Amino acid sequence: MRAPIATYRVQLSHAFTFRDLASLTPYLHDLGVSDCYCSPILAAREGSSHGYDISDHSKLNPEIGGMADLEALSASLRAHGLGLLVDFVPNHMAIDPQTNAWWRDVLENGPSSPYARFFDVDWRPVKEELRDKVLLAILGDQYGQVLERGELQLVFDNGALMLKYFDRLLPINPRRTPLVLRMGLDILGERLGPDHTDVRELRDILDVLAGMPAQTETEEPAILERQRAKESARLRLAALARRSADVRAHIEAAVVEVNGQPGVPESFDRLHELLDLQAYRLAYWRTAFDEINYRRFFDVNDLAGLRMEDPRVFAATHALLLDLVEQGHITGIRLDHPDGLFDPTAYFESLAAAVAERVAAGRAGGAGSTGWDQDVHQPHPPNPPGSSRLYTLVEKILGRGEQLRESWPVHGTTGYNALNTINALFVHPERLLLLRRLYRQFTGYRKPAPDTEYSAKRLMMRTAMASELNVLARALNRISETDRRYRDFTLNSLRRALMEVIACFPVYRTYVSAQGATDEDVAVVDTAISDARRRNPVQEPSIFEFIREVLLPPRTGADTSIDRWRDRLVAFAHKFQQYTAPVVAKGVEDTAFYTDVLLISANEVGGDLRHRARSIGEFHQENLHRLTQWPLEMTAASTHDTKRGEDARARINVISELPEEWRTHVSRWSVINAAARNPNGSAGAPDRNDEWLYYQALVGAWPAEKLGVRVPAAAADDFVERMAGYMRKALKEAKRHTSWVQENQEYETAMQAFVETTLTGETAGRFLASFVPFQRRLAWFGMLNSLSQLVLRVGAPGVPDTYQGSELWNFSLVDPDNRQPVDFDGRRAMLAKLPSTPLAEMLDDWPDGRVKMYTLMRSLRFRRDHPDLFLHGDYEPLSGEADDPHVIAFSRRRDDQELIVVVPRFLAAMMGGVPGTPLGAERWKMAGIRLPRRLARARLLNVFTNEMVEPLVHRDVSWLLVATALQSWPVAMLHVR
Repeated sequence: MRAPIATYRVQLSHAFTFRDLASLTPYLHDLGVSDCYCSPILAAREGSSHGYDISDHSKLNPEIGGMADLEALSASLRAHGLGLLVDFVPNHMAIDPQTNAWWRDVLENGPSSPYARFFDVDWRPVKEELRDKVLLAILGDQYGQVLERGELQLVFDNGALMLKYFDRLLPINPRRTPLVLRMGLDILGERLGPDHTDVRELRDILDVLAGMPAQTETEEPAILERQRAKESARLRLAALARRSADVRAHIEAAVVEVNGQPGVPESFDRLHELLDLQAYRLAYWRTAFDEINYRRFFDVNDLAGLRMEDPRVFAATHALLLDLVEQGHITGIRLDHPDGLFDPTAYFESLAAAVAERVAAGRAGGAGSTGWDQDVHQPHPPNPPGSSRLYTLVEKILGRGEQLRESWPVHGTTGYNALNTINALFVHPERLLLLRRLYRQFTGYRKPAPDTEYSAKRLMMRTAMASELNVLARALNRISETDRRYRDFTLNSLRRALMEVIACFPVYRTYVSAQGATDEDVAVVDTAISDARRRNPVQEPSIFEFIREVLLPPRTGADTSIDRWRDRLVAFAHKFQQYTAPVVAKGVEDTAFYTDVLLISANEVGGDLRHRARSIGEFHQENLHRLTQWPLEMTAASTHDTKRGEDARARINVISELPEEWRTHVSRWSVINAAARNPNGSAGAPDRNDEWLYYQALVGAWPAEKLGVRVPAAAADDFVERMAGYMRKALKEAKRHTSWVQENQEYETAMQAFVETTLTGETAGRFLASFVPFQRRLAWFGMLNSLSQLVLRVGAPGVPDTYQGSELWNFSLVDPDNRQPVDFDGRRAMLAKLPSTPLAEMLDDWPDGRVKMYTLMRSLRFRRDHPDLFLHGDYEPLSGEADDPHVIAFSRRRDDQELIVVVPRFLAAMMGGVPGTPLGAERWKMAGIRLPRRLARARLLNVFTNEMVEPLVHRDVSWLLVATALQSWPVAMLHVR
């Protein structure tokens, strides 16, 4: 197996294609990465900027290139020794029927579609009107209003009737086509003659359509007959309409007649009757909250869940992917959102088996020359039995204390756990407590973090994801009716209890399967049940006992009273688990993180409002665990999903070191900007909480500038637009004053005016004169934080990833801000000049980002030159005599190779918030790191400066002085010579 040493993430789209990536490979090699890591490459929705809305698994995305382009990219990657890690989306598909042939077939044929079982559709919902139908909540208004305005129009296209709704085109059940085309058919027969060839042909086609199996037929022979009949009839009708002007005119007249006339409501009766007979029910988009009957990706109606547990679905969706693996074009896979799958464990095992089969086939066919056998680095210790023979990562968000399941045949997560641990190292734990008190004083927000998360999850279940909860509650009610001990529970009481348990869920989901529940699953469920009971003391306790029994079904043959209902319980547990993941994600990451904004740098994907700061000991402990269990796990810093770029977070973290000074400045800015508040009569817009968030976002996103440079009188227009866009999204996500569903235009307009006025209005000069100098001080310390974080990621166990463009400063905000085009030409030119640039010049001109690129380049190249040291090397924490909280150090050792990493932290706190030379601080003059005895006489080569450093030996103890290690560069990687 090819194991990456360091990866570089790129976002492919029509603006950055396979060809663009191929031209970038020399640069990536020179930067020091070993593998390119890209967004999905299969056919996505037209114009997709990210590729996660896949619409066809059988072909490459034509907007990023064809097979020839991919082959050229592979050749370029191989020529530079790089592999290709590709993102794959197994959980869902985009369901635009114009590009997704499977979904189009489902809408056309309902349960009789051969693809009906591909999607997770409930064909037997409680609402009788939705039986054997898919709810399509796509209308911008109530169905009747849309219909009678004439916005729903039949069209005849290539032998079939279609329904047009603005830019959407939906199929019409072909069996119902005769209802339209038989209108006026007698008149056509009278005019042309009943025995006219075209009339007879048209009648015969309509008879075939009317006699085809109904859309409710689900037996295989009926499905095949329906497919054959409709396709044959469509081709015949298309040919007839092309050759016969009379038939074509008849069809057009019938369509016009059915389409109705705006202003005449009764003229739409026929169209309404026709639409009522379709395999879908059109509805106002808001109805999705309560009645959607297909599983979605989170609450996105345009992304439908796939039944990947069905072997036919697995085979159809993975065929091209496995072909590319076998051919050697793909050397690794990143699996998107596996927590949405019915049974993630079974899916991982199926993928590992399929990959092993293809790898064997590839080797037998000589595919090793295309990339399988180059740069082989076996993980140490070995991965679990049955582990995938292809480097495989999962986008798994781990809760506090949660560990990746060791039985999974994967190589680790995409690195949010490492991201949050390293970021939290730079949040000052003691001063964060003071910041919390000051935050409460300024904003009045006093809700404890657990309550914020709990409330946010309940909000999601009451609104955007209410339909799925209703389905779960009804399923649970049916189970309760089968047991006399629990049949008295009402549907409403079960729904309330389920909501409480899910709102108290401490992790994304459990992984109960047909094999039963693990100890981890039991612990998670018990925690949720216990918390739910505590929060609901008046709720009947036995209802929670019942829910626990259902969520933790016994193993086969267990001697319990519910063993005979085990299959039903397992099925419910699977559906429950698919629901908790999006509720937690949307409730915590996309709601609570925009509500409790004490320190937004800590509110990151996979973060925990209750655990914003981490100790050095926790950092070391996680590294040791990763080395032991998941040595090839990715360690990320920024991704396409992070709430803000790594360097923006590093700046904002400094606020935790200077809480009192921050509170003083925020109060001053609030006074200066008071006149910008409440425009257009909107009371309290923005409120204090949103204002506190805004100032932090400004600190993180403000352009890098040297200390002492003239303060601008106003911000640049593009920056103002970015900040206004960010605040608009932040307000909607917080769901306190406005939301995506129920917009409060007055509040949003007031917030935009506040941003524009504070940055470019009459008071902008006063505000920026106060804000910018303080921001520059925070940014200077943030720069040091950034370099420390970078070196920790590269030196620690795992595979470090660099998000596109982040080799320079990444001050981006949440998407779409973090998916902007990258100036790779400028980066190429900068990288080429780095070796001849004096270190002092890069440090002095730190705002241009060369200091970061240089640190990354030197550390990645060293890592690539010593892969065994980083992929397999032992990890040993190092510390000073008094466990100095301002220094983090560790050793990596493999055979005769050893490296010592030393980085500073909390420099703003140590230096009183005044930028300068850290080494000049009194406390560091003799601060040292105790080295192992084996290094007593070692000479250490600084990877960044090429300087030799010698330990100080005192009383048989070897010490590395911090001032010596960091004398010429802010961070150190010391190679033992």
